[in-house]
Amino acid sequence: MLDIKRIRNNAKEVEELLKRRNPELSLDKVLELDQARREKLVEAENMKAEQNKVSKQVPLLKKEGKDVTEILQEMKVLAEKVKVLDGEIKEIDEKIEEELLNIPNTPHPDITIGASDEDNKEIRKWGEPRKFDFELKAHWDLGVDLDILDFERATKITGTRFSMFKGAGARLERAITAYMLDKHTLDHGFTEISPPFMVNRDSMIGTGQLPKFEEDMFKLNQRDYYLIPTAEVPVTNIYRNEVLDEKDLPMYMTAYTPCFRAEAGSAGRDTRGLIRNHQFDKVEMVMYSKPEESYKQLEILTNFAEEILKGLGLPYRVVELCTGDIGFSSAKTYDLEVWMPSYNRYVEISSCSNFEDFQARRANIKFRPEEKGKLEYIHTLNGSGLAVGRTFAAILENYQNEDGTITIPIALRQYMRNLEVITK
Repeated sequence: MLDIKRIRNNAKEVEELLKRRNPELSLDKVLELDQARREKLVEAENMKAEQNKVSKQVPLLKKEGKDVTEILQEMKVLAEKVKVLDGEIKEIDEKIEEELLNIPNTPHPDITIGASDEDNKEIRKWGEPRKFDFELKAHWDLGVDLDILDFERATKITGTRFSMFKGAGARLERAITAYMLDKHTLDHGFTEISPPFMVNRDSMIGTGQLPKFEEDMFKLNQRDYYLIPTAEVPVTNIYRNEVLDEKDLPMYMTAYTPCFRAEAGSAGRDTRGLIRNHQFDKVEMVMYSKPEESYKQLEILTNFAEEILKGLGLPYRVVELCTGDIGFSSAKTYDLEVWMPSYNRYVEISSCSNFEDFQARRANIKFRPEEKGKLEYIHTLNGSGLAVGRTFAAILENYQNEDGTITIPIALRQYMRNLEVITK
């Protein structure tokens, strides 16, 4: 959520940044509401000042033996007006909050202005895509042929865009998850979290999924709970409505969870295989940072995600998202894209974002600076470290052999009881 004071005092600058996302974005409505609120607030405060003044005069007048009936009647009328004004101010406050909850974050001023992913800027590449001297297969064919993936029965059990891992495939999925968690906790200094997979509405509002993207979420009918679209939601909300000490920052947390997304509006995109499912596994990294350090932390976060891909020997590239492609809550995002041979292109496998204080304002997460007593909002960051299903798919495609078997990356073999090759 953007700071209403920032909007009020720097409306032109804030709106110019928002229009880099979408030229149709406007602050007119929220500014109009804010102006109306301030006018009514001044009016109410003047009336309350008059009430206080008269309340001090009445005892003195009574002491002098004067009739205060008319004054008391006037005060009763004034009190009713104040009550009405307070109600109107509360109503405007709710409208302002509704507006603010639907306004995206301002993009960092230095990122590329663009309309879509075609305008994203490549930052760097790592690894050389493998050249195959045989006819390569897509991961959905490799997995089915090896009997380690079963899309048909997953569809029977639930519906389309669900997957089932079997045998060595299930073990490989577990190995990928364990490798990522060990890397982040043992090498990168993260605290492992095992959070709930369902969250309440306040948690979804806190990270920016609601109210804007309700159609993309799976909601429980019996309660006002949602299946999480990413571990970012429960982990970021751990300290909602709390105050941290400066010495606790930066704070690194990582979690494995299944993720659930309705994928509304994505019909026809990546419908085969593991790339765009309604349920998928992911290891997430979440950081709390002091404001002045958050962009340094974004580079560290991105490098941590890159280390996973390097450790698995998967070629990838890093792109900086343009203003038209960054997420609703993000100020700056790097996407990591892994090379997928069957696609003959790079495919997103991680997004690493700095939300600045946008989520912290919504979730009310602050810290107490050591040098001054005034509380400040933390900056939140998160990144996929990585999407497990897409990593699984990338391993199958990049490590496939001519006979249809899959060589297991060296880094994963200790988690696979030293199995080197997956065969049928």
